[in-house]
Amino acid sequence: MRKLPWYEAEKYRWADAPGGYASCFGDDFGVFQIPGPMQRTLRVLASSGEGWEHVSVSLPTHCPNWPEMSFVKDLFWDEDECVMQLHVPKSDHVNHHPYCLHLWKPIGVEIPRPNSILVGPKVVLAGA
Repeated sequence: MRKLPWYEAEKYRWADAPGGYASCFGDDFGVFQIPGPMQRTLRVLASSGEGWEHVSVSLPTHCPNWPEMSFVKDLFWDEDECVMQLHVPKSDHVNHHPYCLHLWKPIGVEIPRPNSILVGPKVVLAGA
């Protein structure tokens, strides 16, 4: 994760968030109410523990989209860091909010990635 404090996110920290999520400027966890790139307020919960950095992103009526998740990723991690969303086995599902997605990064472990050519060429050919 970015070094603390998370300057771009700090102004949106919900310092007195209920449910044991209260936090102070510079804490490495907390709840944030962040105006997102689609003019919607994103509720973000950031934490780390048990070898993982974690951010959850939720909206009241639908799941966040790719631009919103990318926006949050860039607030909490550097552009050269790789984070992931996981699709765990159904037996591991935990669902406290129907419109919440999560970003994860293992601490001290490089996330394996396939070669980018498996997604497609980096240069779009003329006429394609």
